[in-house]
Amino acid sequence: MAYVLWDRFLKHNPGDPGWPDRDRFILSAGHASAMLYALLYLTGYDLSLDDLKQFRQWGSRTPGHPEYGLTPGVETTTGPLGQGFANGVGMAMAERWLAQHYNRPGHEIVNHYTYAIVSDGDLEEGVASEAASLAGTLQMGKLIYLYDDNDISIEG
Repeated sequence: MAYVLWDRFLKHNPGDPGWPDRDRFILSAGHASAMLYALLYLTGYDLSLDDLKQFRQWGSRTPGHPEYGLTPGVETTTGPLGQGFANGVGMAMAERWLAQHYNRPGHEIVNHYTYAIVSDGDLEEGVASEAASLAGTLQMGKLIYLYDDNDISIEG
């Protein structure tokens, strides 16, 4: 699921991870960070095989949960359940605001999507429920969540 998204749909540029009109990808299910690092490596971001071998090691560029500013291509720090879900809503709201204020007929400079992989544990948190309610109320049509039901959350 994640590979197909990155390979066929996600608009991004490994040579310029901060490109303003890139699609955003959030791994809210941060426990799957090894998958994210593999995707970043395979699609050409500034990560080496040695970085991948240092996964979850103190001081590495590939910590146990993604950290913004540490690993190129990581959009936001995730770890606490529900945080990435809410961050995605905020990023989609920002895209809408920027598009409304800067796009002009014939000059659509802001046009990107926000994607996230969210887990069953994420959806059990209040912050995710509140963010989902806000996203629905605002009709955030450029926000796409992929659901990872791994059946291992504490609440079941």
